[in-house]
Amino acid sequence: MQYFDIHPHIISDDETRYPPAPLFGKRSDWSQERPNTVEALIAAMDEAGVERAAVVHSSTTYGFDNSYVVDGCNQYPDRLVAVGSVDMLADDVCDVIRGWADKGLAGLRIFTGGSTKDFDPKELDDPRSFKAWDLLGELGLAMCIQTGPIGLPQVAMLAKRFSNVAIILDHLGRPDVLDGPPYTNAARLFDLATLPNIYLKLTPRIFGDVKKGQASADTFFPKLVTVFGADHLAWGSNFPTSPGTLSEIKSEAEAGLASLSDADRGWIFGGTARKLYPTLAD
Repeated sequence: MQYFDIHPHIISDDETRYPPAPLFGKRSDWSQERPNTVEALIAAMDEAGVERAAVVHSSTTYGFDNSYVVDGCNQYPDRLVAVGSVDMLADDVCDVIRGWADKGLAGLRIFTGGSTKDFDPKELDDPRSFKAWDLLGELGLAMCIQTGPIGLPQVAMLAKRFSNVAIILDHLGRPDVLDGPPYTNAARLFDLATLPNIYLKLTPRIFGDVKKGQASADTFFPKLVTVFGADHLAWGSNFPTSPGTLSEIKSEAEAGLASLSDADRGWIFGGTARKLYPTLAD
């Protein structure tokens, strides 16, 4: 089993070279309490047995400045690729995307809310962003979307309109799974399975949620595989945003997916990441 992580973060310890400028004006607590340099990430990956990673830019630390995630990943081109963020509504967004891609950016992410701001999905279906989505298809870059259930209609619209762009839903879109089988409360998530360019990130949030209420790992994850296919699911650690060492986070994911076949777990822990970020496989 090869382990590829598609959702760790890195924070520089040099604020002069990489000054914080958080999106929405509020810096995340985790980035101050548990900062993690690229060197520390590589050490954690070595300890945990994680071979490669697609490192996600911290919007709540650096806004739209992808300098550290790009520079950090370029130090370890055999282990890491960078996933950045841009202002999708800016007039020059296409030039900005091309510029970052030339520097090594392997994918993008839209952060519509999270720990520092409630979700606001209105930018997702803003027509000003559509030229950027067209460019993503041209360049073959995947797009991660951070939103909650409120944004799933917009995600579905984008997946239909830009069917040549792989869309990765961070944290599964934060579904409510506490009602347990047949997981009726998460119906809007499962409805997305008809769209072949939708992919889902399995992060510590869902591994924790399936231990609550009527949910269980042994009923939820097999259904997720049946509906979406394991080749549309990928593991992301959310390290160090989520508490714990990378080894502990990986072990929780392994325990949560223990009921799946080796083939399915092979896709989730590595195979799907290679599809989404081909340079990781290289």
